[in-house]
Parts: sequence; C-alpha cells; structure tokens
Amino acid sequence: MNAVATFDIGTTAVKAVLVDASSNVLWQGSEEIPTLFAGDRREQDPRAWWAAFKSLFGRMREAGADICAICMSGQMQDVIPVGADLEPLCPAILYSDGRAREQARRILDLAGAERIARITGNPFDGSIPLPKIVQIREEAPELYDKARAFLISSKDYVIARLTGVCAGDRTACSTAGCMDIETGAWSEEMLDAAGVSPEKLPWLCAAHEAAGHVTAQAARETGCPQGIPVYAGAGDAGATSLASGLARPGQYNINLGTSGWVATVSTGALRREGVFNLSAMPQGLVINVVPFLNGANVHRFVSTLFSHDASPDYAHVDALLTQAAPGAHGVTALPYLVGERFPVLDASARAAYVGMTPETTQADLAQAMLEAVAFSIRQGLAQMDAPPDEITLIGGGARVAGWRQILADVLHAPVTVFGDADTLPARAIAAAAWIGEGVLEDYGAFVERLKRDGALRVDPRERYAGLYDECYERYLKLYPALKGCV
Repeated sequence: MNAVATFDIGTTAVKAVLVDASSNVLWQGSEEIPTLFAGDRREQDPRAWWAAFKSLFGRMREAGADICAICMSGQMQDVIPVGADLEPLCPAILYSDGRAREQARRILDLAGAERIARITGNPFDGSIPLPKIVQIREEAPELYDKARAFLISSKDYVIARLTGVCAGDRTACSTAGCMDIETGAWSEEMLDAAGVSPEKLPWLCAAHEAAGHVTAQAARETGCPQGIPVYAGAGDAGATSLASGLARPGQYNINLGTSGWVATVSTGALRREGVFNLSAMPQGLVINVVPFLNGANVHRFVSTLFSHDASPDYAHVDALLTQAAPGAHGVTALPYLVGERFPVLDASARAAYVGMTPETTQADLAQAMLEAVAFSIRQGLAQMDAPPDEITLIGGGARVAGWRQILADVLHAPVTVFGDADTLPARAIAAAAWIGEGVLEDYGAFVERLKRDGALRVDPRERYAGLYDECYERYLKLYPALKGCV
C-alpha cells in the first residue's frame, strides 16, 4: 500500500503521521523538542528536529507501508541560517523571539508602515524574520557571509537535509516580512530597504511542488528510500486552514483554541485593521485571518469559576449550558480576560458582566460569557468581504456541544465540526503530496472528503435570530461604555 510520510516540525514536538491515498491514518508518533529561553531570546537547535525526524521515520517504516513521498508542515516566522554543508550556523531564532525591535523600527522608518503592509499584507515588528536577518548581518557579519540561506520554517531545515535544496513554501514565507503577498515572490523593494541579498533566501514553492528528492547521503542517514520526492508542504497555518475546510472563497473557519481566529480564503490580501494575510496552499488564494486572544480560555475560566475546587469542572458547565436560556436572561459579558487584539486592540481590556439581577444563575453567567466570544467572532466575520456559505469549527471549544449551538445561533449559519480533528493537519499536508503525485485532483476534492468522513453539522435555531441580533447590538455598546473602567 502506497503512503505519504507527513511530519509537523512544531514548537513543542515533531509529529509524524503516515497517510494513504484514501486519507486513512496508518501510523502516528511524536517526539518532544526543547526550547531555549534567555531574556527575549527564544531558540531551538535544528539538529534536534533532524534527530527527531530520523527517529520517527525509523519507527514509521515498521508500519510496513510503501512510502512513496514525504511532505511536511512546521512552525513559521523562524530564522534558520545554514551553511554550505546545510548544518545550522547558530540556533534557530523562533517566531516568538522579538529581539530585533531596533532593526524593525529602522526598516519601518525607511520603507514606511503603509507601504510594507501593502507589499506583505501584514504588520511589521521585531518578531518578523527580515529584521532578525538584518540584526545577524550587523552583529555577526561573518555568520551572515557564511550563510548559504536563511530558512523561514523549521520544516525547511529538514527538507534541506533530505534533498540538498534550500526551499520554502509561500505560506510560511508570507511571515518573513519580505514576500510580496500578491505575486508570491520575494520583494526586491523590501530586500533593498533591509540590505539583504535575495540569494540568501530560499527558493519559493507551492505546497504540492517537489522541493527535491531524497539524496543518497540522506537515504543512508535516515533510511528514507533514495530518490522519492520531498514536497514543499506548508507552514502550520496553511495546513490548519486547509484541514479546517478552507479551499475556496466563501468557506470560513473558527478556531476555538486557548486563543482563536476567524479565517477564510480569498483572491487577495484583505487590508483592514486586525486582518493578517498568508498565501494559501491552493495557488492563487490568500488566507485572511482575524486573530483573537480570548477563545477556549474563556470556557476554562467559567469552568473553574463554577468548580468546587481549583480545577476546571467542564462537565458542570456543559450541564449548565443545557439549562441556559439564549440571551442569558439579559446578562451581557465582555470576554477580554487577557486583553484583546481584535475586535479591540487593547492589552488592558478586561472581562466584565453587566445586567445581573438577584435571579441571575450560574447558567446565565456561563451562557453570557460564551455568547460574548461568539459575538467577538461575529465582529471578526464582519471584517471579511464575502458572506460565509460554509463555517467550520476546530479547536478545544469545538468539543463543547452547547457552545457549538451558541455559535450557530449567533452567526445565523450552520457550523460544521470535522471528525478526527487531531490528524486533520497531517491529512491536509498529505493531500499536497497526493496532488503532486497525480492521485488527488485538487484541494477542493480533499475538503469534500472531509465532509463525508464523520462531519457533524449544527444548524441555527431560527426562532432565536431576532433575540441574538438584539443581544449583539447591546454587546457592541458594552466595551465603549466600559473602556477605562475594566
């Protein structure tokens, strides 16, 4: 049986999943990766990624499938300098490392924030790879000169070791601060402003394009079959977006992780406050993302608030939601437990309840706070151009039946939750390889398969549409009224 070996080179672990042409998972495993912390510095040793890949591939081969291709996802917005021998010249600088603030400020002054946003589709600060590369050039010029390439995603280091090719996918490279979001090419204007040579950057590929083939040396080191294709794959956001059903405009996804997002794909960057833009796995499309700081952390909060001890009692809140009335009997909440970046950009904002009476119950308070997150998501959807014709839901919050119903009711739209969510990103990455192999027609065919594989659809209850429109208007007035008070 032919299968694609997929790997996700994440921040905390390397995950491996073996996927066949019917999107069945044949084997999976993972190995943890340490992160080095020192002040503002957030680093990892790329050799740890390589060691984990070799270990996992060896275990994967025991599944007995005929591995015909390799495809990967990985953390984005990194800086990984490699030398002529493809060995790392220093630890990888991670996306959460903000050390290059001064270099970012100078590039902003030179190129202009508005022009940078027009080219890249995104904000620009010290966490972006381009100013970090400038910092290396200024503070370690010998390292800069020795660098064959500065890779942008963790997976691209492993791809380079397998193939001898320094390549990068456009989703991950959208985070570099120097890729033109419209053309999918490196921006000469941005590189000139930073004084960085384009020869120092990886070759840009589509996810389903082969970056190279396993070399004889890599085959000896890893046990991978020599000559099999290694596809470029995608940065983790690209894999997650496709895995959540985003293959064409009109399809939307809500991620209710600890923090969350609303995302869709369109034919171009959406240049509005709070919207980030990344190249999508389907060529010619852009992922438009509105991120939120408050998602499933709000569910954890109410589950702890109404618990009998210090740990969250999720079962109790689930039971409360079955008793709660839509609209929470007039109680309105703000969900900004840890500040917010959208729909308001205010790190000092805090959560609040308004409208409580002596009759207010725990069920009302739980319902109101989860409704508040749904209202924030409705604000995020309002930032997008096209109205949604399909909405999918992923993340820990997707497991909460009462919250799924709240979202469908507040958004006036059906919400779909795909089955086997833990392996969906790996199956999406495998889809890129199967397209490259000519087995799968396109990414749309992959998404249609997801809908057939145990998807759960939650329909809105139309009798509550008017009530929730009134609640939403009340919610919109709450933050302006309380700003500075909470």
